[in-house]
Amino acid sequence: MENCVFCKIIKGEIPSKFLYEDDDFVIFSDLNPRAKYHYLAVPKQHFATLNEMNSKQAEIVAKILKKIPELKDVLHLENGFRLVINQKGETGNDASQEVPHLHIHILAGQKMSWNPA
Repeated sequence: MENCVFCKIIKGEIPSKFLYEDDDFVIFSDLNPRAKYHYLAVPKQHFATLNEMNSKQAEIVAKILKKIPELKDVLHLENGFRLVINQKGETGNDASQEVPHLHIHILAGQKMSWNPA
């Protein structure tokens, strides 16, 4: 998608340091961190929500979920971590998905309370 900030980051049009990259996704630091360590895992293929993904894209999301724990040293996940997906709904955006490109927030490095809203 031509105006998608994550697509521009993936293409190198917006500079970002990737902590991990393969053929299907990248991981980089969030510019507005909500935890000591806050990263975004972003599929290279553009799709906005879980509702939109096809079976190949679902395999990529599964690959991301499998890979994250394997990167515990690089991402500082030794003491645990939290994963968050914000998803815009069909008629509203109660979850506050700011970028319409599916991404997984990876939060770590501090004790977290349970306050999802």
